[in-house]
Amino acid sequence: MTRESPGWQAAPNFDNLLNLRDLGGHPTTDGAVTRSRSLLRSDDLSQLTPAGLQALRDFGVATVIDLRWPEEAARHPSPIPGALPQVHFQRISLLLHSEEEWELRSREVSKEGWKAYVLEALGPQVARVLRAIAAAPPAPLLFHCVAGKDRTGLTAAILLALADVRPESIAADYAVSAQNLRDGYLRRYHNTEPERILEILRCPEEGSHRMLAFLKQTGGVPAYLEGIGLSAAEVRALRARLRG
Repeated sequence: MTRESPGWQAAPNFDNLLNLRDLGGHPTTDGAVTRSRSLLRSDDLSQLTPAGLQALRDFGVATVIDLRWPEEAARHPSPIPGALPQVHFQRISLLLHSEEEWELRSREVSKEGWKAYVLEALGPQVARVLRAIAAAPPAPLLFHCVAGKDRTGLTAAILLALADVRPESIAADYAVSAQNLRDGYLRRYHNTEPERILEILRCPEEGSHRMLAFLKQTGGVPAYLEGIGLSAAEVRALRARLRG
């Protein structure tokens, strides 16, 4: 069961997902709230039970974007293409490095600075993901990686910032992943030292604050998005997903 912060849109229950939530219900700087049943974020869909797949179908999810690396997807294939062929499924690896290369790079980047690094160094990959979201039909869209934490959290943070969600709410949305995943990961990986799991699951709010500071330095979210190649129409379409 996914935990939530008070005031956020209640998350649907797709059985056996640990880190699923709706991006609706977030307070914005102008006193509105983000639109619900438009964008969902989650962990790996290979964990879905048959009941979970049926719930995803009943919710009306029309597009799924898988942000995992090819190696990750090969180890745990998505059930969506086979079980729900009517759902438009796209695999767009947010990070094009191999797992080994990313491990080496990640050691040079603090946990708190990870998002800002990705925004600056991997703009073309970020653009591909956001362009796919902008082009998708208006029905519910779900994007995910493995834990639904870092790559998914980065994507969610950009979308929420574009919708003028309050910075503290963006940071809280990122940080709640550690709470959502804790018990389930301790059960799934019971042969791993608990301290190691808890370290992997860390989602410090400072990571989102640094990302937002980086976006501000670039002139704001629309300027960043146009700088990595999105058109003004695509930026408007992205914003409309949560503010339409």
